[in-house]
Amino acid sequence: MREPITILGLESSCDDTAAAVVRLSGGKPEILSSVVYGQTALHADFGGVVPEIAARAHAEKIDLCVEDALEAAGVALGAIDAVAVTAGPGLIGGVLAGVMCAKGIAAGTGLPLVGVNHLAGHALTPRLTDGLSFPYLMLLVSGGHCQFLIAHAPDRFTRLGGTIDDAPGEAFDKTAKLLGLPQPGGPAVEAAARAGDPARFTFPRPLLDRPGCDLSFSGLKTALLRARDAVVAEKGGLTEQDRADLCAGFQAAVSEVLAEKSRRAIAEYLALDPAEPVLAVAGGVAANGAIRAALETVSAKSGLRFTAPPLALCTDNAAMIAWAGIERFRLGLIDDADLVARPRWPLDQSQPALIGSGKKGAKA
Repeated sequence: MREPITILGLESSCDDTAAAVVRLSGGKPEILSSVVYGQTALHADFGGVVPEIAARAHAEKIDLCVEDALEAAGVALGAIDAVAVTAGPGLIGGVLAGVMCAKGIAAGTGLPLVGVNHLAGHALTPRLTDGLSFPYLMLLVSGGHCQFLIAHAPDRFTRLGGTIDDAPGEAFDKTAKLLGLPQPGGPAVEAAARAGDPARFTFPRPLLDRPGCDLSFSGLKTALLRARDAVVAEKGGLTEQDRADLCAGFQAAVSEVLAEKSRRAIAEYLALDPAEPVLAVAGGVAANGAIRAALETVSAKSGLRFTAPPLALCTDNAAMIAWAGIERFRLGLIDDADLVARPRWPLDQSQPALIGSGKKGAKA
């Protein structure tokens, strides 16, 4: 496939409506524009994402988002080589809004259509930002997903393990809600934890007593609820220090679990004898300083390079979808009008979708 290749990407799998234009020229990718319309205010009163509200907002905004992305990039539709769109997994109403918009653009312009797995967008982002070579180890850790993947090629991934219930980001959000902290919960819990004592409360480290790389965070959330209730029963309420200590203990537990499971995943990955071993992390939870520090330590001890994309490319965005679209387009992996929106779509097709469906989208 000749370069330059310029692709318009669309993303609408959860509560961010996004469009972006990415170009590959001379082997170097460039993000020409990346526009994200968030929906935080729409869901603020409900303590989480409401799928019906999210779907309606996507339908109302996605065409405007595309216009803004093209304008910001200084690129007309006539200069686009293909349209890439998240076709799953995610909240089906939102995914459907994006797929239908992309189909409309493709039908109206004659442009090729490329359906992208949302998880592949995250997993391939280190190739966009850092030019990583295959194979590399990816930890995708966000509000809706958590899994270890070995990326072998743009269309081939091996899943080493993942969460069997809540994703870490979802657990952070629920913890914030239980403690009366604002949403999104991740930054709020991290901020409170800075003043806390992580040793005051004893929280479980789920699944560390079992082999493998699967994770679980639902029981940790329940343990925090019980600890909170015990403090309230004793004191009649929570002080700021109580909240800080609960947050610090919770964050320490998540960090330790992710670090240990990463160590196990690294051992499996190194068995492939990669020429340039790398642990890449993506997803909003990767912005947590304590978690990132724990993962960097594990990587260094194992002799791996550690990398994480900038925060704007860790959270949901369309630049990663456009880039994944470029990767697939170069391989001739093009879809047609039969492209379907999927609530579940495992990256590793040899394994079933992971169990569970959190408030921020189906696990995959």
